[in-house]
Amino acid sequence: MVKKKVIIMGAAGRDFHDFNTYFRDNEEYEVVAFTATQIPDIEGRKYPAELAGRLYPEGIPIYAEESLPQIIKEKGVDEVVFSYSDVSHEYVMHRASIALANGAGFRLIPPKVTMLKAAVPVIAVCAVRTGAGKSQTTRRVAKILQNLGKKVVVVRHPMPYGDLKEQAVQRFASYDDMDRYKCTIEEREEYEPHIDNGIVVYAGVDYEKILRQAEKECDVLLWDGGNNDLPFYKPDLHIVVADPHRPGHEAKYHPGEANLRMADVVIINKVDTASPENVEAVKTSIREMNPDADIIEAGSPISTDHPEMIRGKSVLVVEDGPTLTHGEMKYGAGTIAARRFGAREIVEPEQYAVGSIKKTFKKYPHLKNLLPAMGYGKTQIQELQETINKVPCDLVVSGTPINLERVMKVNKPILRVRYELDEIGRPNLEDMIKTYLRL
Repeated sequence: MVKKKVIIMGAAGRDFHDFNTYFRDNEEYEVVAFTATQIPDIEGRKYPAELAGRLYPEGIPIYAEESLPQIIKEKGVDEVVFSYSDVSHEYVMHRASIALANGAGFRLIPPKVTMLKAAVPVIAVCAVRTGAGKSQTTRRVAKILQNLGKKVVVVRHPMPYGDLKEQAVQRFASYDDMDRYKCTIEEREEYEPHIDNGIVVYAGVDYEKILRQAEKECDVLLWDGGNNDLPFYKPDLHIVVADPHRPGHEAKYHPGEANLRMADVVIINKVDTASPENVEAVKTSIREMNPDADIIEAGSPISTDHPEMIRGKSVLVVEDGPTLTHGEMKYGAGTIAARRFGAREIVEPEQYAVGSIKKTFKKYPHLKNLLPAMGYGKTQIQELQETINKVPCDLVVSGTPINLERVMKVNKPILRVRYELDEIGRPNLEDMIKTYLRL
């Protein structure tokens, strides 16, 4: 039998899961390479033999996505598999065109093939775009389950930016665990709030092994999605968050549209800060694409311990990184707080940026008057620290979910802004959880 030669296009997340669940022990295919984008410093490494299985004793190389045409030709590739998220439909088809033009086919792996079945009930929280509000929705669901007397474990979408062998299965129950695994800022943004609420978080690379360990210590497993990716586990309740600040995006981005069409419940978040016209436009879109879904409206009100610190001050706003970069948002909770509580000015930080932070501004030119909390490794965290310290201002207003002072030394005061999900009217999330899980 002649094996089909395959390249998997990814970003160190969905690509590894698609490989593990579909290709790893599949004698019909030979995965000759992964390509990588979105995340810095992934290319040039290997998917290790210890995780790749018996068919790949040397592991699998990871190349930059820009090398795709060359790899297709050099290795005689038959098929390119697209396996990452939060990109426009047009973007996906451009990659398909590159594959076709260089002699390879192009495909997506269906989620029914890659969703693993748990031994406990699963609630999945996903979204139509990065930055729609998954994190606060996941926290709200976890709190409801805790109030119902259920033990909850969160399994987070992968963010394996370090040693893949060591990160195959990660369990986070304390800040020490985050330090031990040398977590990036992006990882800490997702893990820290759950740990603060007494909830164990799992993440890693091999989500079959993660599932079998996590399900042993919970009554309900909560899938905390990344970007706008599909769940890795088969959900008993599939919650998808939509964003009225970006109306129309629910029908234009991959795989967010698929999430919306699969959803049991769709939350229209941020209705407290969006225009009624945009809320109605998103609602109409949901009803057209998934008329059977229940719709919940919610706000994400912001709060801070000392709003008076902002009034009349010159401030630097630091926001959640992925929401601003490939999520394409132009502001976040920190910007809202700075404006609402009377900042004299919001300082433009780009001119003070150094290293990779400077490159981030060039790559995402829509970023104005704010600083994304980029921190994919030790060097980038240091560059973020240097950038913050160079900006002349009275105060840093931080809209990122973590305490920046745990990972860097800043030469000016930092005021954290928090936000939680607040459902409006009925049905609400507790109603849906009780209905779908028969609680």
